[in-house]
Amino acid sequence: MDGILEILQANAKAEPREIAQQLNIPIEKVREKISEYEKAGIIVKYKTIINKEYLAQNEEEVTALIEVKVTPQKDKGFDSIAERIYRFPEVISCSLLSGGYDLLVTIKGRDLRSVSSFVAEKLSPMENVNGTVTHFLLKQYKDDGDILVSLKEKDARPQVSA
Repeated sequence: MDGILEILQANAKAEPREIAQQLNIPIEKVREKISEYEKAGIIVKYKTIINKEYLAQNEEEVTALIEVKVTPQKDKGFDSIAERIYRFPEVISCSLLSGGYDLLVTIKGRDLRSVSSFVAEKLSPMENVNGTVTHFLLKQYKDDGDILVSLKEKDARPQVSA
């Protein structure tokens, strides 16, 4: 992968000046490449990862991972059913899997009830959906390559020795 992309992936706030200095290339070249990547759809968007453990309780939401078993459609495979699912506003991600289930769908909801309603009223009744298994995210330790637990949290755990 291009050095510019690696730097932006690690830090979306990196300025072209900083990138140019790190890679020892002209700043105009960096700006030009970033513009090309954006126009080509290589850079889809810039994003901030938020450690929700530190937000106030009333701001929390529920995240669920749902394994979905589907019957692929003739001449369309899994793509058509996946598109119908990922178009729901609750859906954060939707991926085709190998193994016992076909799709892994991640959704966010206000609470357990809203997630349950989504599965029961929108997802499960869909044509070609044969079954679902829902897992609720309890705590996230690492997201998108970034560790979310603080050093203070890690140091507070009791030491285990053999």
